[in-house]
Amino acid sequence: MTDRDSEAERSPDDPGGTAQPSFKRYTDDRPDATVTEWLRDRSEPNWSAAIDNRFVRQLAADELDDEVFRRYLVQDYAFVGTLVGAFGHAVGTAPTMTARSRLVEFLSVLTDEEDDYFERSFHALSVPEEDVRDPPRTPTTRALEDLLERAGREGGYAETLAVLVPAEWIYLEWARAVADADPSRFYLAEWIDLHANPEFESFVTWLRSELDRHGETVSPRRRRRLDRLFFRTVELEVAFFEEAFEERPIDGARREQRGAGGW
Repeated sequence: MTDRDSEAERSPDDPGGTAQPSFKRYTDDRPDATVTEWLRDRSEPNWSAAIDNRFVRQLAADELDDEVFRRYLVQDYAFVGTLVGAFGHAVGTAPTMTARSRLVEFLSVLTDEEDDYFERSFHALSVPEEDVRDPPRTPTTRALEDLLERAGREGGYAETLAVLVPAEWIYLEWARAVADADPSRFYLAEWIDLHANPEFESFVTWLRSELDRHGETVSPRRRRRLDRLFFRTVELEVAFFEEAFEERPIDGARREQRGAGGW
């Protein structure tokens, strides 16, 4: 069996791989194509849904309900803790000091600049301290956390990148698409600004280049693993946006603690 044949690819809608080309086949007509471009195209239509969805459109139009954004932001902050751990794992497994340095720089942004944004936004949105400290995770948040942890535990540097790249790249793309929007609420406007700026774009471009470089050299079997991780991350990012619109029940004890202003 040739490498080309052994890379007959999976897709949840196309388990036989007939409609989804392997990377080798993908580059037949696109000699300059990269691994991340291939992975992005293979994740459709979820990729487009992650970039353009009702959450992003309402946020940009300043029409997003505070309750929806509060639910979303609480879950995002819960996920950030696992994300920081994943970047820390990437630091430990990165093959060069240059890569480690770049990852450490981004970790500083996550734990400093973004953390300040979360603190101010939670205060403005009257988020209870218990939901900042230890919120109940939604099914999608738990699935994202499990995916990140499993990628690092069961794989290596490339597998971790296969989850980190789409997670960060999606945020760059949706934010760039609405960069000219100017919501009146600071927590909406700054959420766009945090992800639509030259520094973040530079980091995502570099992160993609890391996955491109490693993804080109791995075996077809391992590349299929990267594909599955990338695909699942994009799928869950779509669900993450949508889940914010779902009102979730609160048990009696916590309802009393929160009072009328809780969510």
